[in-house]
Amino acid sequence: MASAGPKSAGGIVPTRLRQVAFVTDDLAKAKRLLTTILGTEIVYEDPRVGAFGVANFLGMELFAVGGDIIEVVAPTTTLRASTTAGRLLKKRGEGGYMIIMQSEDAAARREYITSNGLGKVILNDEHDDVVSVQYHPSGMKGGIIPELDSHRPSKDNPKPLTSPFSPWHACGTDYKAYSAIMKRNTHIQLGGLVCRLAPGDVRHEEAPRQWEDMFGVARSRDLLAFTNARLGFMRGEEGKPEGIVSISIGVTGQDTLQGILDRASKEGLLENGWVNLLGVKWSFYLASFGTAKTKL
Repeated sequence: MASAGPKSAGGIVPTRLRQVAFVTDDLAKAKRLLTTILGTEIVYEDPRVGAFGVANFLGMELFAVGGDIIEVVAPTTTLRASTTAGRLLKKRGEGGYMIIMQSEDAAARREYITSNGLGKVILNDEHDDVVSVQYHPSGMKGGIIPELDSHRPSKDNPKPLTSPFSPWHACGTDYKAYSAIMKRNTHIQLGGLVCRLAPGDVRHEEAPRQWEDMFGVARSRDLLAFTNARLGFMRGEEGKPEGIVSISIGVTGQDTLQGILDRASKEGLLENGWVNLLGVKWSFYLASFGTAKTKL
């Protein structure tokens, strides 16, 4: 009997959509709109990000399973041409450009992906209980950079994948402070994302199969079924860039939902029920019984 190795270490594994990243050329405006319209708070500002050519803040969206993150980056003027975010901003304008997923063992999945030639690692970081692996987007359907991370279980963090407010390395080291912010913002929950394929690519049903094969995210028909959200794909269209087209956010309470829509309308961003923010359409809807039911 052959021993199990990296090539056989695939399969479906529980995976959480932990972080969605957007790029903009006006960070102050993005910060104001997210905190004002969504009623959320900044969870962390990372001083180290300047070394990578971006000024960064993490506006936070908390979902039914808790603790998830919206990230916004703005490349500095001097380094805009030499950063991934800067090049995408020039090519497609502001919008979503990366998703960060969380699994139980990102290192094992990295070995499976690389040994089977499914993807190319462009960033690999391992420290303390964290494994963070970013993959090259070339060949990936959906036009976004995929990253898969994990936290190793510990006495203080026994269930990092399923615990609603589990530690998340992107938020820094002050868990007490940032988890308190997470818990204050449970009025919003992630429902899902929709990505457009590249122009000419009309085989949208192949996209979730590719992501399932590579990262082990379960499929539900033509959607990727994360533990907390869904990711759908639409056909490519000539003249329109690939990437994130829309994001859906469940809201707890009718008054809270109406407040979000009213504030978006006041900013001139509400159109036909959608909120136009950070280059994508945002759908806000009433979450039933604390569970976001995606409107993909």
